[in-house]
Amino acid sequence: MTILKDKYINPFTDFGFKKLFGTEFNKPILIDFLNEVIGSETGKIKELQFLSTEKLAPCINERKAIYDIYCENEVGEKFIVELQKAKQNFFKDRSVYYSTFPIQEQAQRGDWNFELKAVYTIGILDFVFEEDKEDNKVFHHEVKMIDTKTGKVFFDKLTYIYLEMPKFNKTEQELETHFEKWLYILKNLDKLTSRPKKLQEKVFAQLFEQAEIAQYNPEEYLQYEESLKHYRDIKNIKDTAFDDGKLEGIEQGIEQGIEQGTELIVVKMLATFNDEKINEYTGISLAQIKKIRGQKESR
Repeated sequence: MTILKDKYINPFTDFGFKKLFGTEFNKPILIDFLNEVIGSETGKIKELQFLSTEKLAPCINERKAIYDIYCENEVGEKFIVELQKAKQNFFKDRSVYYSTFPIQEQAQRGDWNFELKAVYTIGILDFVFEEDKEDNKVFHHEVKMIDTKTGKVFFDKLTYIYLEMPKFNKTEQELETHFEKWLYILKNLDKLTSRPKKLQEKVFAQLFEQAEIAQYNPEEYLQYEESLKHYRDIKNIKDTAFDDGKLEGIEQGIEQGIEQGTELIVVKMLATFNDEKINEYTGISLAQIKKIRGQKESR
């Protein structure tokens, strides 16, 4: 067992994220975070109920969805909270697909007027959208169905919120709002050695207490250590592969470069993860993963 030098956990690890936001004891932390991210649109969230994070498709052969956190508030509105560690092919498509499950499960037998409760998908991203990489000002995206003729919201019960964390670079001294404090914590928690003076709110006191690695028991420590290793492996493999694919794209064309990047991702992950895990982490289809695995083994 290695001795971790960091004082606080990395919230972008599976263990770290679920430790801070996905337990009954830490539910006030999640409620505070969601109220800041979503704002006053839903009214202030007072209570949340955790729901099953695994959603099965209607047909057994169809793709299921596994959320990081899935919950509903006191009026039945649903919240999907997803942590995305590295770039993923068709990430926006995946977000939309995942949001269909909370919609479908609201269907009622018999006489039903089709009234739906709102569904919110929150993506905390440890990467920047390729199409937005030149725009460093906008990192908080809130997406709804709009009427393109009027620019007005056409349907307000389906919302996608994305936070491109690499774009948020404010220092502690520059923090002005509670929302900015949240972003600062997500971006810098594992680099801090103490709770910053500007973050003295009660909810942050609880968060920093729960994030301190030294107070974990041996089992929790090992779980975090393994989770941190996976986070670093996945991020290094995927970021390197995407960059390699882009370099290929300069000489061979963008489309071929992206294809090359996808293959490199799979090849580098084969030694560490099985096909299902690669599919879960990257969104690359099982058929494509099996094809690449077969090509590699035949060489």
